[in-house]
Amino acid sequence: MIPVDTPDTLPEAPEPPSKSQKKRDMSALQDLGQALLELPAERLAKIDMPEALRIALADARRFTKHEARRRQLQYIGRLMRAIDPAPFQAAVDAAEGRSAVENARFHRLERLRSALLDDEAAALNEIAAAHPGADLQQLRQLRRNALKERELAKPPRAYREIFRVLRELEEADPETEDS
Repeated sequence: MIPVDTPDTLPEAPEPPSKSQKKRDMSALQDLGQALLELPAERLAKIDMPEALRIALADARRFTKHEARRRQLQYIGRLMRAIDPAPFQAAVDAAEGRSAVENARFHRLERLRSALLDDEAAALNEIAAAHPGADLQQLRQLRRNALKERELAKPPRAYREIFRVLRELEEADPETEDS
């Protein structure tokens, strides 16, 4: 005997999203588009995206009238429906410092900066091994300046500059893994 599918034995098909859920999703994509607009241009240029979306974001930056900007954000949201928003959300989170990976990277650079101030030779060896093209002489000079600033209770200009140099070294070397 062949089993007959009755309404009780049929697998239940997932229900399509409600109209309200579609509106919430669309609003979330528009909010993500707004967050992308607020990113600095150099960060936005590093994000891989379709050319149509890149042009739409550039146009939205030009618009100053509220209604024109609102319509452009709707258009950006519509374009984003066809692509995966996860990489864009990750880029926005990283820019805003909400990313766990970005926080770990930040803390690693801070530890390296502290190690450089505490033990110059060991830290410079570590930096030279990780980044062969690093300007170690510049880092030595910045270290001396940072220690002098600390001693004289001056604003920590060189201290911040060390962090900036270390961050640029890491960004220039894509093979750098999280340690």
